[in-house]
Amino acid sequence: MDLSDAVIEYPLSVAARPSAFTSDRRQVDEIGLVGADPSVRVASLSGVDAAHLVLTDVDLSDCRFTGTFHLDQLRLEGRCTFAPAPVGLHRRGVLPIRWTPRRTLAEEHHWRAATGATGRTPAPSDSHPAELPALAPVYRQLRKSLEDAKNEPDAADFYYGEMEMRRNDGGRPRAERALLTLYWAVSGYGLRASRALGWLLGAMAAAVLVMMLWSVPEHDPKPATAGHLTGRDISLTTDKPTPVNPSGPLHTRLTSERWEKSLRIVVNSVVFRSFGQDLTTTGTYTEMASRLTEPVLLGLAALAIRGRIKR
Repeated sequence: MDLSDAVIEYPLSVAARPSAFTSDRRQVDEIGLVGADPSVRVASLSGVDAAHLVLTDVDLSDCRFTGTFHLDQLRLEGRCTFAPAPVGLHRRGVLPIRWTPRRTLAEEHHWRAATGATGRTPAPSDSHPAELPALAPVYRQLRKSLEDAKNEPDAADFYYGEMEMRRNDGGRPRAERALLTLYWAVSGYGLRASRALGWLLGAMAAAVLVMMLWSVPEHDPKPATAGHLTGRDISLTTDKPTPVNPSGPLHTRLTSERWEKSLRIVVNSVVFRSFGQDLTTTGTYTEMASRLTEPVLLGLAALAIRGRIKR
């Protein structure tokens, strides 16, 4: 079904019918439809005012949304399918890229196929791929449509698509694109908990290693007290020696005792707590960096999990 430039003045619903049609209480002969695809496929909504349109159980994997008016008011009911992103490893230039499952628009497939990405559906021969500045608002309006329907987990895929269009748009400032690239690499725009948890575990492992090798002092400093007695008065001064940097070959510092101390320091850093262990200068700055970065990664992982289960 192609709804391009259709004029919709009253509420209109396009839906797939799961049961056979009947006429005069008898089933309509559908022999000519045997072997055909039973799903309802919408080819285009370009030029349509979607404020009064409801789509129910339709296939939108090939639908073109660019040029649709009031797309944020479109209602999607039932099981509306979109084009899936190709999962697994794919080539982008000379680098392998791993794609995660999400719902995408047909226009994004057309654009990525035009840039040489594998596993994407190219645009029809009689049309040109949409530009990225036009695709970002489409994703944004579809996301708002699902959020207004209280379907935030599915809206997350369209938020991901919007951010991808912004990140790849060469017309945007470099600083913005660099920030979006960092956000994508660390946590998938706050939607990939596994990515954030992976970075968190990696950061913790690196911090523990640094603590074992250079941060935990060779011996715990022992306070020394000195006093002076004058008549009936006594004055005491307690000094704490500066932590001594560990010495000797690096492999001799990888002991179970130093590992346990390092692990406790790093785990406490994740939750903004101090373990109270005396550290060398290197250890002090390592702990400061851990207390700054690791809670952020933990928060991004929690945000991603929350985004997928929120109702």
